[in-house]
Amino acid sequence: MDLDVDVAHALGHLRASDPALGRLIDRAGPFGLTLPEEPDTFAALAEAIVYQQLSPRAAATILGRFCALFPGGAGCPTAEQVLSASEETLRSAGLSGSKRRALHDLARRSVDAELPTLEEAREMDDEAIVEKLVRVRGIGRWTAQMFLIFTLGRPDVLPADDYGLRRGFQVAFGTETMPSRQEVARRGERWAPYRSLASWYLWRALEPAP
Repeated sequence: MDLDVDVAHALGHLRASDPALGRLIDRAGPFGLTLPEEPDTFAALAEAIVYQQLSPRAAATILGRFCALFPGGAGCPTAEQVLSASEETLRSAGLSGSKRRALHDLARRSVDAELPTLEEAREMDDEAIVEKLVRVRGIGRWTAQMFLIFTLGRPDVLPADDYGLRRGFQVAFGTETMPSRQEVARRGERWAPYRSLASWYLWRALEPAP
């Protein structure tokens, strides 16, 4: 499933509003962000918690172990399974204490219907979703923004605090120092209403050209 946006029109807007970003777009190639086919609020946020502050490879290994704790299910465990799992079981997957507590709080809130379903989230604006999600232990604005982009496919999200995005900004625009959050947000104003697509390309700036 792709973002609900006219990608060609969006990229044309980004090229016109910021020629330097346009050069990055041309260098990086076609836009390739796709959404999960059958996303679930709990599963998406649980995965985001596991990935926090880890390299993608290490996070994928731990996520695989976490999902393997509950064989026979479709993908990763449900909120009910996490709540029923012992501390020792969750620890055996390599989850830190802070992540175990965050996953437990996420699971409890999911069971208690404190989290919006995907159907409900699709009817909410971005800031309302962020406000709901940051109430969960271990979920800050960054994690909520990842949910907006990679699960809901919202087209105008700019995670200006993201380290990789700021490094990509530095590479793409040739700044001498790492840009501040404010600098990224200020330049990002010209990319609206397609800042998610701009973000995707800034992350690609750190990869070798195809």
